[in-house]
Amino acid sequence: MAYVPGVALLAALAVGCSAGSDGSATDADSKPGGPTVTTAPPGKYRTLPAPCRAVPASTLKDLLPGVAELPRQQQEKALRGSPTITYDTDRKVGCSWKADAPDSSRNLSIDFERVVSYDPLVSDDDRARSLYVKKENAAELPGGTTPGTAPEKGAPTSEGGGEKGQEKETGKSGDGKGSADPSPSASDSAGTSSGTSGTPGGSDEDLRPRVVGGLGDAAFLDDLLTRAGSTAQHRTVSVVFRTSNVIVTVRYGEQPALVTKVPDSKELQDKAQALARKLAEVISE
Repeated sequence: MAYVPGVALLAALAVGCSAGSDGSATDADSKPGGPTVTTAPPGKYRTLPAPCRAVPASTLKDLLPGVAELPRQQQEKALRGSPTITYDTDRKVGCSWKADAPDSSRNLSIDFERVVSYDPLVSDDDRARSLYVKKENAAELPGGTTPGTAPEKGAPTSEGGGEKGQEKETGKSGDGKGSADPSPSASDSAGTSSGTSGTPGGSDEDLRPRVVGGLGDAAFLDDLLTRAGSTAQHRTVSVVFRTSNVIVTVRYGEQPALVTKVPDSKELQDKAQALARKLAEVISE
């Protein structure tokens, strides 16, 4: 009987120490004014569309005229496209198509990139915005445009842009008569330069590489005309746009069979933009 009170006392002391320890930990965690970690919100999009099925067959036949002339089996194969090889299909996917017609060959490619920020303080959208701005800056759009702003009417064209503008003239053009040949004779023979229209008295200012409005959260268009030696000229129109945390790139090009023919800038630009707008709808579905 003499040992019972001692056991009871030890038990009471143990309970008291335990309660005091728990209480101290709780008080430390609940101190007012402690640091609060806020994680940036995730991006709107968690998946990407299947790129080779993102473009309807009817649209592909319009963009690639030579496909319609192929036998049925070859036509079906051409319309299926070739998927881009990537190592993470959750983050980046793409597809390309090509078709040859008697008068020219055309190629099309689309790429989807889902941007994920691994920084808890930077949202996926902010990371995607940063990557998109780098792409737009790399395009070196003429007319002094800045990322996210459209060129104003009357803004200076590449002709008056100093050394940088002159450099753009050698490769980037929005007209139907432009040339990658920087020699004066090339412009004189066409009667135009890279900032004027192939139509007498007209102006193709809207055909210059530029920021595009009404497409995703931000978009721009680039137009590159190249020629190597005596081969036919090749024009590639690129439309890049961002919607939330996804960046989409459309590249549409043409190379005529005749060396003397220049691919029509307006046609390629119109079709590339129309496709980009369809893809924006596909992503939002």
